[in-house]
Amino acid sequence: MRTIVITGSASGIGAALRRRLELDGCRVVGVDLQGQEVAADLSTPTGRSAAMNKVLDLTGRSIDGLVVAAGVGPQAPQGLQVRVNYFGAVEVLDGLRPALAAGERAAAVCIASNSIGLTQLGDTTLVDEMLRGSEGVAAGLAGSIHGALVYAMTKVALTRAMRRRVQPWGDAGLRLNAVAPGPVSTPMLEAILDDEELGDAVDALPIPLGRRAEPEEIASVVAFLLRPEASFVHGSVLFADGGSDAFVRPDVV
Repeated sequence: MRTIVITGSASGIGAALRRRLELDGCRVVGVDLQGQEVAADLSTPTGRSAAMNKVLDLTGRSIDGLVVAAGVGPQAPQGLQVRVNYFGAVEVLDGLRPALAAGERAAAVCIASNSIGLTQLGDTTLVDEMLRGSEGVAAGLAGSIHGALVYAMTKVALTRAMRRRVQPWGDAGLRLNAVAPGPVSTPMLEAILDDEELGDAVDALPIPLGRRAEPEEIASVVAFLLRPEASFVHGSVLFADGGSDAFVRPDVV
């Protein structure tokens, strides 16, 4: 039985992925603020350390898959977005890598966003500070930037961090990829739609398939990347956004 760890497993894509993996016969160890095997706040270094220690205790320091799906939306405080969406993901990825190396044909997946290609970033100082590991500086900088732009920047930084790790992860026999969803019918999206400005921006996004995704659809993509059938997929970003990125950026390949 494969053991998969999922952060943000209590709702949205994480919860749908949990259901999918358990139907496939996997053991899932969920990490979230409450209601899962590991209750932890990934917005703080202490919370991340506690979460990882508990995961290691529950799994005997050996896991076969990791999905960092925990995140907050663009309507959340900007500093919190930086701390959860980027540092809460990257520190867990790095901290649990030895446990993945002890697993069997292990792989990890980051949940990014199609905003990484659809948003004009302008000044990328915030992205650079996240990639340097300067959590306090980055969280402070974010406070003066629009929440939607901060959200995109956290996902850009996460995706770049994933791609920068391909050699050491490959050396360890591990695969690391990202999925970039478009709008997905989750509680996070509902909160965004309730915001007049952000909701209008989501409604204006072209989706060639003509609809939003269900969490189960994204979960299926993530589940594939975790499986041995995806054994040569490493360092990739898979857009699962109904064609939005291709529509807006048809010549970016």
